Amino acid sequence: MDGYDLIGDVHGCGATLATLLERLGYHLRNGVYRHPHRKVIFLGDLIDRGPRIRLAVTIARRMVEEGEAYIVLGNHEISALTYTQKAPPGHGREWLRPHTPRHNRIIRETLEQYRDHPQEWDDALAWFREIPLYMEMDGIRVVHACWDTALVQAFQQLRPDGRVDQEFLLRASQHGTLESRILERLTRGGSIPLPEGIAIHSGDGFTRRSFRTHFWANSPVTWGDVVFQPDNLPGDLESRPLSDAERASLSYYGPDEPPLFIGHYWCEGIPALPAPNVACLDYSAVKYGRLVAYRYSFESRLDANHFVWVPVPRDVSQRPLPREITFD
Repeated sequence: MDGYDLIGDVHGCGATLATLLERLGYHLRNGVYRHPHRKVIFLGDLIDRGPRIRLAVTIARRMVEEGEAYIVLGNHEISALTYTQKAPPGHGREWLRPHTPRHNRIIRETLEQYRDHPQEWDDALAWFREIPLYMEMDGIRVVHACWDTALVQAFQQLRPDGRVDQEFLLRASQHGTLESRILERLTRGGSIPLPEGIAIHSGDGFTRRSFRTHFWANSPVTWGDVVFQPDNLPGDLESRPLSDAERASLSYYGPDEPPLFIGHYWCEGIPALPAPNVACLDYSAVKYGRLVAYRYSFESRLDANHFVWVPVPRDVSQRPLPREITFD
């Protein structure tokens, strides 16, 4: 095998995923995209928001089950599992993920597209439970949002198979537990609350009262040293000094660690390496950005020239379409 093609957050852009796979040299044989010398690693977040969620899940699942791909869990698959899992008596809520207007909105497209296919949705949820939370193999590490070594090791002790089960999700739904810290950090990354009364109004219509942080700054001093999201911090908050507590809350991934591949962070523009040994592959495909892959061929140093992508223009007629897939 020549290497792996790591693919970022698909978010229901199933036709774009098929186009990207074809651009990477994969061809549809017996209902599965295959390459003679390479395999795919999906970074999670197959579902929610996009126009062809079922297609995205079907493509990825068939590849994984046929040994043509691997996958790690994204926070949106975790959210689907907890949104659909009843809480036990005395838990204080009906569902592990409360059905609030915000949560309802995030999963709305997924539920609508599976509405007439309930058995297929149940099968997809069952498959999500089989997906590992992270991967480490052939000299690389893969996790959806953040590699925190201490929490990865703690998870290994709790779940040696690398997968979450219903009991883990139940404990993770309780604030302050080790399980909640593991799931939050590995699938959502770090964040810092904004000052009282200040919020970020994102382009996707959500209001956020915290900002996402990265985890490869060696000696960060200000909020601007660690912010990692497309939305700018309001006012002059980028120059605000990190408090000792905020600095202590950050994960750190050093330059001598193995190459790491993540998604999650809604990057924009031309794909680039945020750190020499870190590649983020989420370039906002479902927000008319790019669906991005990194062609890893066992190189010792990551190279930005190895990014491959398919753009997603707003004009549907301008979007490249796959040649081989049969749409339902």
